Amino acid sequence: MHFSSSASSWMKHLCTLIPLAMVILLSGFYVNPDYLHQYLSSMNNRTILEEHDGRLSLGFESRDDVRRHSGKFVNSSHRRFNSRAKLVESEDGMSDLEKVEADLAEARAAILGGGNVTDGSDYVPKGAIYLNPKVFQRSYLEMEKRLRIYVYEEGEPPLFHLGPCKHTYSIEGIFMSGMEVGRFRTYDPRRAHLFFLPISITMLAEAIYQRGSHDWAPMKSAALDYISVIARKYPFWNRTRAADHFMLACHDWGPEISLAVPNLHNNSIRALCNANTSERFDPCRDVSVPEIHIPGDSLKGLIGGPPPSQRPILVFYAGGVHGPIRPILLEHWENKSDPEVQIFRYLPKKVSYYGMMRKSKYCLCPSGYEVASPRMVEGLYLGCVPVLIKDGYVPPLSDVLNWETFAVTLPVEDIPNLKGILAGISLRRYVRMQRAGIQVRRHFMINSPAQRYDVFHMILHSIWLRRLNVRLRENQSLFTDIDD
Repeated sequence: MHFSSSASSWMKHLCTLIPLAMVILLSGFYVNPDYLHQYLSSMNNRTILEEHDGRLSLGFESRDDVRRHSGKFVNSSHRRFNSRAKLVESEDGMSDLEKVEADLAEARAAILGGGNVTDGSDYVPKGAIYLNPKVFQRSYLEMEKRLRIYVYEEGEPPLFHLGPCKHTYSIEGIFMSGMEVGRFRTYDPRRAHLFFLPISITMLAEAIYQRGSHDWAPMKSAALDYISVIARKYPFWNRTRAADHFMLACHDWGPEISLAVPNLHNNSIRALCNANTSERFDPCRDVSVPEIHIPGDSLKGLIGGPPPSQRPILVFYAGGVHGPIRPILLEHWENKSDPEVQIFRYLPKKVSYYGMMRKSKYCLCPSGYEVASPRMVEGLYLGCVPVLIKDGYVPPLSDVLNWETFAVTLPVEDIPNLKGILAGISLRRYVRMQRAGIQVRRHFMINSPAQRYDVFHMILHSIWLRRLNVRLRENQSLFTDIDD
């Protein structure tokens, strides 16, 4: 494959490869082979959610040129699965999908069965930060025990299998890397509960989109071409009309590009940072993913902060003016003389952004052009209580976490009363939220290799819950509610 840019121009966006020895280490990771599933009926509803610039230049000169190259990326499969494989019944008369559904039924029963769980872990979910900590633990352990994911091996980097790991959309590359080497991966698609589509929307945008053109058609064509190859080669996409398939995209354009692929946007599970219900995000089926900015090689220096008594600033924000909400915020509060309210369009020189967060009790997280923002996780990392000012946003992991215990949600119309509302929160309640944020931090941590209950596993758990929430039958376009 030919690229006009050197390999190093895109390698800087990719995760550091994990040695083969790490795969062996992961495969030997201890897991108690019992328990884990009840999120569904414990919520008394099948919906377990609280509803509530370096760019790549590859030298493409025309749309046809883009399509030719995307075809090369897609069709250069070199993998193991026999494309002529068919869906067959076993000797017991059950199809592969029926066996998978039987396994999921056992998982649901284990979760609904209740009882205390002891797995020898050094961490046991408990406390008000969880909607139901015991159910969560059972569900999580069932995931560890059972979940098998087939990762389609078609496609070549940089558009597939690898993604950015060192900027705002880093979760794409981090998650993809975890899927490539993780313990949940199976190379036998007939045993898979889920099928992962390793498309990096960020890399599509950087490698194919022509800046300033406002033409998304080449990116959509590349995504559609990739799915077409998958659907022709394997029987699994059409077997369930993609209902057991999922993608993950942190780039703002992920939802829009998914709309170009039939069954991807309306049947598959989409794990998205841009989790905006006004843009067709469906919290019953889709998964909200946290946007995490990694400025360097690690999170070193971004974790921890002083106790509440050493945070003299009531509320802090600094950021550009774009989208409908931030202009309102800055109109009312920018550059006020009040030392407790530090809100800037741009920080003064020699003032540390992270230093200001460490000095502040509350950190504002207003929507920009889109609802996702790394400020929310940065606040949790640094001990600053996040204040969400967003319309239509579904917070990440809200199928498990009780966001009211560690964050404040502020309606847009209340922006003029911002200081009064935050100052009106009692010291006792603020301290509880701040401590809860420290407790919940582990679920937003990035680790290499991934560790139990960290952000990789929590995203995967949310996807696992969506798969548990439906019973699939072959060649049916509609899901069957698990209560049927």
